[in-house]
Amino acid sequence: MPYTSPVDVFLLLTRADLALLARRRNTGYADGMWNMPSGKLEDGEDVVAAVLREAAEEIGIVLSRNAVRMVTALHYRSPSGRGRVGFVFHAESWPGEPYNREPEKCSELGWFPLDDLPADTEPYTVAGIGLYRSGTHFGLAGWS
Repeated sequence: MPYTSPVDVFLLLTRADLALLARRRNTGYADGMWNMPSGKLEDGEDVVAAVLREAAEEIGIVLSRNAVRMVTALHYRSPSGRGRVGFVFHAESWPGEPYNREPEKCSELGWFPLDDLPADTEPYTVAGIGLYRSGTHFGLAGWS
């Protein structure tokens, strides 16, 4: 049987040396932890369309395709053993101010130093930001 995996998209918004993170709530996965605004690819959607949709849905910013660039990809294995593939897109500028559009899934937003993320940051996010910071375009995390 061929391997299948969820495809995730992450949006890394940066201001100087700070990254925007969202604290998860009521999602059933990593609740209470910080992560980049993110979501899963939907049927019939390309990864750029997915990250633009997630930006609008989660933090209320409307980005164009040329406002984001894919900075790294990550094959991640969660603590439960499930494999996922994630694409991290970076934006350095955007219209308006990000705000929490999904308070039922996110308890707060915060800006944190890229080199000093909160201890309770979700490991998938930590790995993606680490790859971005090192300029590495692909990585593995959670695999033995």
